[in-house]
Amino acid sequence: MVRTFLLTAALAITAPAMAQMAPAPADGATPAAPAAPAAPQSAAPSAPTNPAASVASIVDAEFPAYDANKDGQLDQSEFTRWMVALKSQEMKATGSALPAEQVTAWANGAFTTADKDKSTSISKTELVSYLSGGAA
Repeated sequence: MVRTFLLTAALAITAPAMAQMAPAPADGATPAAPAAPAAPQSAAPSAPTNPAASVASIVDAEFPAYDANKDGQLDQSEFTRWMVALKSQEMKATGSALPAEQVTAWANGAFTTADKDKSTSISKTELVSYLSGGAA
């Protein structure tokens, strides 16, 4: 569910760029003139177009806040703190609730899944891969 939340957030970030793209007219019809001139493409914020790139961007921005010992890896407590924060945001957004012990158990399972190399720490690459569902 956290992956879904992150992917939804990543898509929401890219929505303004996609909204500026005008659909092609159907059946050879002439498109109506826009009410206001469109902003130049260069003025639009550059947003990654694939979800894994969006997730990577979020991870790059947030990783230092959760890497308490600044070693470039997340140990289990650092990872759990981040995942619990994400799960809390998800539950708030969806109006659902889970007991704290279930959230912690979920985060522990997520750590095991995300730690692909079984080094007992999560690298940025492992975190991006986990959060993007292995699409990284």
